[in-house]
Amino acid sequence: MNFKRIWAIATNCFREVIRDRILYFLGFYALTFGIAVRILPDISATAGDKIVVDFGLGMIGILSVLVAIFVGTGLVNKEIEKRTILVLIPKPISRAELIIGKHIGLSAVIGVMLAVMVVIYFGFLTWADRPFFAGPILVSIAYLFLELMLIVAVAIAFGVFTSSLLATLLSFGVYLVGHFSTDLVKLGELSENAGVQWITENLYTILPDLSRLNFRNDVVYGVIPDGNTLLFSAIYGIVYVVLLQAIAIYVLSRRQF
Repeated sequence: MNFKRIWAIATNCFREVIRDRILYFLGFYALTFGIAVRILPDISATAGDKIVVDFGLGMIGILSVLVAIFVGTGLVNKEIEKRTILVLIPKPISRAELIIGKHIGLSAVIGVMLAVMVVIYFGFLTWADRPFFAGPILVSIAYLFLELMLIVAVAIAFGVFTSSLLATLLSFGVYLVGHFSTDLVKLGELSENAGVQWITENLYTILPDLSRLNFRNDVVYGVIPDGNTLLFSAIYGIVYVVLLQAIAIYVLSRRQF
């Protein structure tokens, strides 16, 4: 595995995605949050500040997930469907380098998006004189970035062996179930149907529990999880990213072109 080739793929992917109208998301975020900062406090007089802070974080998460899934599912799938992968394969580029490079490139784009949206977020809150906890929010953003890296890995893995549309739907399914997997297990425990219990338990075991990386509800109130929780959550997310990349590499290596 050659890191120069991985870097070249990642750089090319970064430039390609940046040019693909991704920056419009930033303009949409700035416009929407700017309006929300002025309107939401008037709607809720008692908890207006908390609603504004939470709304801004929620929008950052939603817009970033949309980019991670819609772009991620097409990164490798687009090369396969357009047959451009036939040009890449004869070159001295392994399929592992292609997967890893694409993942790094899109993750870098998302990292830049998060950084810009956080600057806009803090800027509007400061301009509107709304109280917020900068330190805890930045911790939450860091773990959101890790969650998005995981979602990118999911999207690429699905995009390797199925169509873009199906990969997109499956990726959204993993994202939704991943945030509600704990609730699904509790629902299965309440059910008297053994089949339902088996399904919910296996979904929780196989799919990533994204709630472990979601601290947005706590940081609104200035609460940061303890060090052990942060450490094990980070390890959990990294392990899943590596496993999903390994799956994508294995599936792509088994495909014949």
